[in-house]
Amino acid sequence: MPVYFYWGEDQFTLHQAVKQLQKRCLDPQWEAFNFEKIPGEQADATQRGLEQALTPPFGSGDRLVWVVDSTLGQSCDDGLLARLQKSLPAIPTDCHLLFTSSKKLDRRLKSTKYLEGNATIREFALISPWNVDALIHQIQAIAQDLQLPLATETEGFLAEALGNDTRLIWNELGKLKLYSESQTGPLTVAQVEQLVNTSTQNSLQLAQAIRDGETPQALQLVADLLLTHNEPALKILATLTGQFRTWTLIKLALEAGEKDDKAIAAQADLSNPKRLYFLKKELRGITGGQLLKTLPLLLELEYQLKRGADPCSSLQTKVIELSSLFQPIHRRR
Repeated sequence: MPVYFYWGEDQFTLHQAVKQLQKRCLDPQWEAFNFEKIPGEQADATQRGLEQALTPPFGSGDRLVWVVDSTLGQSCDDGLLARLQKSLPAIPTDCHLLFTSSKKLDRRLKSTKYLEGNATIREFALISPWNVDALIHQIQAIAQDLQLPLATETEGFLAEALGNDTRLIWNELGKLKLYSESQTGPLTVAQVEQLVNTSTQNSLQLAQAIRDGETPQALQLVADLLLTHNEPALKILATLTGQFRTWTLIKLALEAGEKDDKAIAAQADLSNPKRLYFLKKELRGITGGQLLKTLPLLLELEYQLKRGADPCSSLQTKVIELSSLFQPIHRRR
């Protein structure tokens, strides 16, 4: 059955998938007749989508009907459900009905259960900023699509430098692809570090400066991120929260006497236990108690930012509080 439901926060990758579906279904010369885009906020959006999908294509190629920002995954009354159950099986094989949404489908709904059995459902989730292994795999996959040769250490650098912003990743790797055409061999860190937007790398450097108790350096990085890179405060916070969460889980496991690297990696959501060697080195001289105290402060910062507090002053204040947790007693006085 040619029915699709694409959902998830990674809207860039989702829209790429939509473009691929358009390319597969539509004849460019007849697209104006066979492509319909319906805003999901309209009260009758689902009904209109069903009606259009039941209409055979005109001329060459298939028909594609796209209901954008659909609410079908969040609410569906009995009347609309009955319409859905009646119409979907009747859609011609050369007509395609696509629903998209940034929101997760409510699995309690009868309509969701029906769609799960009668439509192709795809999730487009953003990778967590602290899941560096998954980010590296994403870099590798996109580089392979672009036929961009990267050294192994460069993949790790780019994963930390670009984070989970797929649009930024595609843009930056596209630039590197153009640069690589005049180079020989896989690109090294030294070659790419001057070419890419390294705001996420600086966010990780900020986490490291806080962990080392280096308040002046941390404040300089905050200014650099906000003023030079125009980095959203909530995005900086997401990186900090992810990094301190990972450090905390690892340190608590070590202090509890856990010696199995695979078990510690599982607790900290690390897919590659070999990374623990480096993470353990980063945590020497730091206690689990110190790391645990960071999490309420980061949660407090998130609350303040979401209530409209000034990003610069809020970040600066919390960075001072956070870095003071890791300073020797004589430096705090």
